Amino acid sequence: MSIGRSVTRLRFAILWLGLLLAANLSFGQGAGDGIPSDEGQVAAGAELFDANCSSCHAVHEQVVGPALKAVYERRDVKWIQNFVKYPKKVIDSGDEYAKALYEQYQQYMPNQAVSDEEILSILAYVKAETIAGPKVAEVATDPAAGDAAVAGAEQAVSTNLLIGIIIGLGVILVIVLVVLLMLINVLTKYLNQQKDLSSDDAAYVNQKFDLSAVFKSQIFVGFASFVFIIVVAKATIDGLFSIGVQQGYAPEQPIAFSHKLHAGYYEIDCKYCHTGVEKSKNANIPSANICMNCHSQVRTESEEIQKIYAAIENNQPIQWVRIHNLPDLAYFNHQQHVKVGGVECETCHGDIKEMEIVQQHSLLTMGWCIDCHRKTDVNTKGNEYYDRLVELHESTAKEPMKVENIGGLECAKCHY
Repeated sequence: MSIGRSVTRLRFAILWLGLLLAANLSFGQGAGDGIPSDEGQVAAGAELFDANCSSCHAVHEQVVGPALKAVYERRDVKWIQNFVKYPKKVIDSGDEYAKALYEQYQQYMPNQAVSDEEILSILAYVKAETIAGPKVAEVATDPAAGDAAVAGAEQAVSTNLLIGIIIGLGVILVIVLVVLLMLINVLTKYLNQQKDLSSDDAAYVNQKFDLSAVFKSQIFVGFASFVFIIVVAKATIDGLFSIGVQQGYAPEQPIAFSHKLHAGYYEIDCKYCHTGVEKSKNANIPSANICMNCHSQVRTESEEIQKIYAAIENNQPIQWVRIHNLPDLAYFNHQQHVKVGGVECETCHGDIKEMEIVQQHSLLTMGWCIDCHRKTDVNTKGNEYYDRLVELHESTAKEPMKVENIGGLECAKCHY
């Protein structure tokens, strides 16, 4: 009887141990801190982080605000969700941790219009990045950048080669002239030593070189006229082709905004300010409200920032000067190029991150656009719309499908 009871108790013990292990495993898989760990949530969190947080925060280093590495270990999830949505309210409530943050950074974080679920996704991304550790800087391997570097090197080589050829021809010409003068001098001395020269021959041999006669000769006048006409014609044609081309145009703006500081040093994504670039024909100039997301607390005493305050108080838009202008007869869609084509901003606008004052980097002429359409591969990855086109193209060609292969050179694409 005692043996039966012992077996029964042992069975109950094993059953409870199994239940405890199952519970422990279930909590471990769901992350005891409540933060999801699946790849979908992490990817969604990365997008939300880039759109809402990256202008002021990074995971492994301080930017405008503190580094977010392991922030879920310093505060619980509920506190973080409340603070992200209502930071000033939490600080004013007397929360010691929030007050310490404000005293350290001397600025309020703007209220973020995100849900608790979206904050969980952001925390999932932060946790994944925390575990992965800081990324080691790598040498850029962008094919476009490589092609640009190769093109630049080839252009430099061709330019140096041309200069070398011109200098070489000039040296050869000088040597030939010196040799001819020496020959003339030797022949003159030789002929003067001849005793049977007639008076006419002697006068011809000893005649002095008349430089003015050379300039008055028909051959020289004709050659000089030809060169002059060629130079004038070339300058006229170059002038005609440059009409409407504003490459290098860098107007003074009403507010001294530095892209080098914002896009370069603080790494603010272009799409954070130019919100229409992925969903509209125009990239749009940011409103003063976007500026105030940061500058309601940052550098409020600056004279340039005061101009933003004045524009808001007077309910007047800031009169930014447009830099990149296309003629009305040309149609260009930012969404098509940036969202669908995957074209980087720097491709057309240059290295904006290094521009203190933005200027027009590219020609933006029809020839420049056509050349790009002839060289650029169509971004077909993950887009089923192009599957059949790629199949047909690969059946007749070995090179990747270019923009020109899908109608990129048709007039009606840009002019209609």
